[in-house]
Amino acid sequence: MAVYYPTSSRSSTWAQVGGTSESSPIIAAVFALAGGVGAGVQANSVPYAHASSLLDISSGSNGSCPTTQWCTARTGWDGPTGLGVPNGTGAF
Repeated sequence: MAVYYPTSSRSSTWAQVGGTSESSPIIAAVFALAGGVGAGVQANSVPYAHASSLLDISSGSNGSCPTTQWCTARTGWDGPTGLGVPNGTGAF
């Protein structure tokens, strides 16, 4: 994602961000669009209760790791994509 931000009081620049700097605000926005999380509910448990609303990514890799599951997509949970990618806000 490209972000335009100030570098001083008189200039700004573009930067590329990714990882949690990109994904955290996106997931927070998705939770907000879905109506938020109820009182007493742990937000990280919500997608597991609605896993059918996620598209499971079952192939691909983002490198090599000592534990294959951390860097290689497979059916079910894996490091690169977790439970999958949202298919709308139903998982949240």
